[in-house]
Amino acid sequence: MDQAKEPRKGRAGGKANDVKADLIAVVVAVTNGEPRVLTIGQANALPSGPFELDHRSLQSGLRAWVERQTSHPLGYIEQLYTFADRDRIGDEQVQRVISISYLGLTREDQTERSPTHGWHGWYDYFPWEDHRSGMPAIVPDILITRLHAWADEADHADMRQDRWQRAAIAFGFDERDWNEELVLQRYELLYEAALVAEAKHSRGTGNVPSIPGRPMIADHRRILATAIARLRTKIKYRPVVFELMPATFTLLQLQRTVEALAGRLVHKPNFRRLIEQQDLVEETGETMSDTGGRPAKRFRFRQTVLAERTVAGTKLPISRA
Repeated sequence: MDQAKEPRKGRAGGKANDVKADLIAVVVAVTNGEPRVLTIGQANALPSGPFELDHRSLQSGLRAWVERQTSHPLGYIEQLYTFADRDRIGDEQVQRVISISYLGLTREDQTERSPTHGWHGWYDYFPWEDHRSGMPAIVPDILITRLHAWADEADHADMRQDRWQRAAIAFGFDERDWNEELVLQRYELLYEAALVAEAKHSRGTGNVPSIPGRPMIADHRRILATAIARLRTKIKYRPVVFELMPATFTLLQLQRTVEALAGRLVHKPNFRRLIEQQDLVEETGETMSDTGGRPAKRFRFRQTVLAERTVAGTKLPISRA
């Protein structure tokens, strides 16, 4: 349900107290085992547009902008977050801009090619988030070293300790575990430490090279981080992952999709046991033989799960080896 209210009309002439509301979509698909996001421009922006008076609702306005900019119709969407920080755009003296963001789940149309929009892997924007092959080299080689230096730059010992403790919690070092859900905390910490390009642009400090990771306009990468964190959390208790699956699939394809979203591997026997215990899927009677071994059974999502588990929720935890 739309929760944000229609913005009040600002005064003519671009006064400082004018308020504009943008609708922003984070549209996610998983293609060939890789999580991807729908972008516009030079792959540096999310589909978006202003909420207008002729829009029937926030959701209808969002759908209209996404289809206009990408020709991609939206299926499942849910409201993500409303961003209204005063300095989020960097032009607050002219107009205050709030962004009402939505998360959409779909399947990528791989036949379409366009110079105005496209699909890009979300680990291009957050290379430190993909731990499926172990800890990425960027974490110890760049992040730990650079975050240590940032912590040491603090004026007081307490501040140095606070900075380093937050970095250790966010990135899972100093005997702490990696928490895949802390996507936003990690990005915001890197922004605070001026290690990402968006922070350098906002503050006019471009002397020190940014860490790897494709930047985005304004705070669109922060919004994308928020969506990844939401999805990584949600796949553990609601069956939203099936919005990203084809009508029929193998259990290995389902496992690879969950791993792609979580950015880490799961224990295969435990994962299959959890799927069976929750009674999430049913066999179709068909098999496929392109898995490199014996033919694998095809399954489909049991739609009745949605009605059966409305109150209790559907447990789909990320089980680890």
